[in-house]
Amino acid sequence: MRVAVFGAGAGGFFAAISAARHHPAAEVTLYEKSDKVLSKVRISGGGRCNVTHDQRDPRRLSKHYPRGERFLRKAFERFAVEDTIAWFAAEGVSLRTESDGRMFPATNDSATIVHALQEAARRAGVVVRLRTGIQGLTRTGNGFTITNHGPPIHADRVIVSTGGHPQVTSYAWLQALGHTIVEPVPSLFTFNIPNDPIRDLMGVALPARVRIAGTDLESTGPVLITHWGLSGPAILRLSAWGARLLHARDYQFVVQVNWLEGRSEEEVRRLFAEEAEALDRKQAHNADPFHLPKRFWDHQLHKAGIAPDTPWGAVRKKERNRLIDLLTNDRYEVKGKTTFKEEFVTAGGVALDEVDPLTMQSRRCPGLYFAGEVLDIDGITGGFNFQAAWTTGHIAGRSIA
Repeated sequence: MRVAVFGAGAGGFFAAISAARHHPAAEVTLYEKSDKVLSKVRISGGGRCNVTHDQRDPRRLSKHYPRGERFLRKAFERFAVEDTIAWFAAEGVSLRTESDGRMFPATNDSATIVHALQEAARRAGVVVRLRTGIQGLTRTGNGFTITNHGPPIHADRVIVSTGGHPQVTSYAWLQALGHTIVEPVPSLFTFNIPNDPIRDLMGVALPARVRIAGTDLESTGPVLITHWGLSGPAILRLSAWGARLLHARDYQFVVQVNWLEGRSEEEVRRLFAEEAEALDRKQAHNADPFHLPKRFWDHQLHKAGIAPDTPWGAVRKKERNRLIDLLTNDRYEVKGKTTFKEEFVTAGGVALDEVDPLTMQSRRCPGLYFAGEVLDIDGITGGFNFQAAWTTGHIAGRSIA
């Protein structure tokens, strides 16, 4: 049996290794259109590779996917986080867990993961072919013929793990086989806030609750102020859950930020009142009961019209109310987004109702399987997208018989 796997990323490597291990008699070839394999694995997590997330319960794990929750809930029953940890442990790679649940190789180096995958593929007998993409795929008898820039490729089974693409036209050869492609749009992006003074606080990070005005979209977690706007885990999560809505709005919207992690105005007023005796004698720039970053507190004072050397007890009610509003319901006009190569994820791809979640086989074209982001699956930041790749790749490779 000849097995052709297209796309030498996380899902493709896992699919090829799984196919070769579960079907030793199969000839497994992994094709990559570029001249490098595992590019996203190499650069993810700032070069550390966020392998997965320490959420061992499959049902809870599946809730971290804006697209694909129900599909993955079934798939995770077959291969999930504990299986990923065990798989890499068997390859000599131990993972460590950070306080937020993200899991990285103990070496803190993505090269460890790349080496483990390449060695596992080599030992399993997987042949890797670079500069070989896929332009067309047709059924021929009981197998397939794949066309590209070189000679046609013949295979009995095909696993597609070519990742996400920004244009529907990139999936034309899958549409020709009867598959529906959900329009791809970017996910996991940061918010551009042009010409706003907050950008002067570049590098300041603090926990916050973030909302898209006029919607139910909300996220809580670290927010990083950058020279172009807002980033950080809370922003990236919000961009994932709102990927389609924000695309429809052409990335023009208002974001509301509670810089006190969701504390209400009433709570803030009460705290100021309780601390009044201690605060009233201090100058405003030293009267922060929330222990916010100094640069940020001074910025909000200025925005509220409060001179930093004003005694807190002398601050007028109007300015104090303005400050409380800025701390609990700050508003920024977002005009555009920024995506990064290491975080770029696509929402959209092959429609999930056309794929069996227990085998990853096409319901439109028997013998054709899928793995990774080519499917209409995407997770929030934190190792969830790689876990989906490991899971779908492992299941696809195992199921090709």
